[in-house]
Amino acid sequence: MSDEKKTGATLTLKARPVSKDDEATTARNRSGSRARRVEQMARQQGQEANKAASPTSAAPTPTEGRGQQPRIERKARAEQPGRPERAARGERTERSDRPARQQDRGDRTERSASSRTDAPTRPARTGQFERARDASPRHAYANRPDSARTPPERRARPATRQILGYETVFQVFTPCPQGLEAALAEELQALGFEAQAGRAGCHLSADWHGIQRINLFSRLATRVLVKLSSAPVQTEDDILELARATPWERWFGPEHSLRVDTSAVRSPMKSLQYCNLRAKDGICDRLREREGARPDIDTVRPDARVHLFLDEHSATLYLDTSGESLFKRGWRLDKGEAPIRENLAAGMLALSGWETDQALMDPFCGSGTILIEAAWKAMGMPPGIMRPFAFERLRHHDRQAWYAYKDQMRSQARQNALTAPLLGIELNPDSVAAARANASRAGLGSGQIQFRVGDACEALPPAESGWIVTNPPYGERLPTDDPELWSRWASHLKRHFSGWHVNAISNDLQLPQRMRLQPKRRHPLYNGALDCRLFSFDMVTERYEG
Repeated sequence: MSDEKKTGATLTLKARPVSKDDEATTARNRSGSRARRVEQMARQQGQEANKAASPTSAAPTPTEGRGQQPRIERKARAEQPGRPERAARGERTERSDRPARQQDRGDRTERSASSRTDAPTRPARTGQFERARDASPRHAYANRPDSARTPPERRARPATRQILGYETVFQVFTPCPQGLEAALAEELQALGFEAQAGRAGCHLSADWHGIQRINLFSRLATRVLVKLSSAPVQTEDDILELARATPWERWFGPEHSLRVDTSAVRSPMKSLQYCNLRAKDGICDRLREREGARPDIDTVRPDARVHLFLDEHSATLYLDTSGESLFKRGWRLDKGEAPIRENLAAGMLALSGWETDQALMDPFCGSGTILIEAAWKAMGMPPGIMRPFAFERLRHHDRQAWYAYKDQMRSQARQNALTAPLLGIELNPDSVAAARANASRAGLGSGQIQFRVGDACEALPPAESGWIVTNPPYGERLPTDDPELWSRWASHLKRHFSGWHVNAISNDLQLPQRMRLQPKRRHPLYNGALDCRLFSFDMVTERYEG
């Protein structure tokens, strides 16, 4: 226990009187939003005191806060005559009150103008707005008929025929495998063009719709190039100026990706890579000057392709309207051993003289390229019906009209039935499976093309007469375990294919001697980089008896 004596008294704490020095210290310690609220309350109290002292004064004093001025000004405006009562509460007026508001605005304008005699007289804001409205493109169509009132930014773009100039005739070059130039010229003439065969291709003139048709219908061309500009060149800088002077913005712009390819024949330029770079720089400079940006470079899947061709004295710039090579039809995904390109297969059919109503056989069919090309040719199916083209990604392309045209051509071709048998023989079962898969993707069933596993030296003809067009094995594909293949096949042809026309491509120039047959024709062709011949034989009974 503590010795201290407890009492019942209660201690009371009293606040110490605040001096003026303490108030100043407290004010300094306040900061942030709290300090601003305290300052605002003090300012409001001062304003109320001023109003009580002089009630007629409504204008803010210089010592008042800047944020208070709009509030006082709105109150003063609300007290002016001619304004609705609810305007003093900051509410919006209805449309019926607009004349009164405009009249009141006019009165205030007159009063302020009369009070400032030294200020120059300015025209009323209403007249300025009307003149600006009349000159504004958005309202420039208000007085026109309803069909023409659509503002420019909402109006449909001009027709592709007007922009690209369907009536404009372009100079076109269609490259093809060497040896097929004459056949390609005949094909283009059958499509209605005046084509002239040249080196590794054909030259012709066509409008834009004709260019689209060539891409869609040509079975032999590799691509379709539109000539845009050409000029004599001596240095790489001349190529830059030529590319800069070409109107690329008509076809593509910064929103597209770009690829430039360069080829030359007897050109004095030292570096084709540098020439390619100069052409690319000229294109990008042109688009940057005209549209403020340059296109990106994409060497894999570009939106726009440009070809630069150089010869001894000049440079020519072409726009590629095809994109990927035209021999890529879109249906051959399964490839056999050493497949032949589709346009070369179509060229072999054209050079052989095969008629679409005659039987056709390929005893070394591989993945079925020759027979599928023959079936599409007999049906009239456009070879490019399943694939896209580069011109579809260019500016002002009418996608809807193009798809409608393709659908029309596809439906017409499907109405044509094959009237002659098409037979493919292949010793490798995997190749036969690949051929059937390719035919199925091309829309051809087993009733249109027959693919069988078998030996070419034992296969029998499907009809009494017809054509054999084939790509037999040669080079690395030639089997080393059967050195007598050609003599056995020739003996089989003599016995069972009398009246047939045999056409075989090979890089073995001694093939006729190995088969002991006299060729009727020899067509020089290139299968890729291989220098080949298409040998044509007529199997006549009288000639090959005994």
